[in-house]
Amino acid sequence: MPPAEPDEASDVHCRLDELLQARGMTLARLSELVGVSVVNLSVLKNDRARAIRFSTLQAICEALDCEIGELLVRRPRPAT
Repeated sequence: MPPAEPDEASDVHCRLDELLQARGMTLARLSELVGVSVVNLSVLKNDRARAIRFSTLQAICEALDCEIGELLVRRPRPAT
């Protein structure tokens, strides 16, 4: 399968905002815990990220005490 084109919409949704809210944690605090800038976490949170390093994904999941499948979910595409 070829890589996605940069302008293709992603079917992957990041639930970072929901997980942070459920844990009473701010994006700034998560940034401190995982060593990733608030700007980069915001890009991820707003579903604008094109890629994520496994080490970053692991650090986020450890800090939020969650599984990868709780953080990243697949959205169904709208019927065309």
